[in-house]
Amino acid sequence: MLGAQARECEQILPLRGDEDVVRLRRQVRDSMVAMGFGLIEQTKIITAASELARNTLRYGGGGEARIARISDGARQGLELRFIDAGPGIADIALALTDGYTSGGGLGLGLGGARRLADAFHIDTAPGAGTTVIIAKWKLF
Repeated sequence: MLGAQARECEQILPLRGDEDVVRLRRQVRDSMVAMGFGLIEQTKIITAASELARNTLRYGGGGEARIARISDGARQGLELRFIDAGPGIADIALALTDGYTSGGGLGLGLGGARRLADAFHIDTAPGAGTTVIIAKWKLF
């Protein structure tokens, strides 16, 4: 996954509709503000979270997002997990390619989220759903 880290304060939010994406964005912002992240870092992760939440809805048929504070030595951060039980992704490399889309979008979701986060992991298989994990780190 993303390495050995201590996890705490996990929150689980359902992703069933657009209002859940708005709720998730607000919760991610509040968590990042509470941890002392600057506006640029907040904007990057909120954007990535929005893209991944919309992918969870559009391609996975809905699911959940998990928000947790993580720590690893002198670093503390925020980890976001997006979990669905949808059809999975047959070709991860292709799905991460800018411009690729299987649903008529701009094709920037997964690759863009990967660039905006400090850590990115995807676990998927055809017929087995998808879990995408991103993290943003801060030295304290």
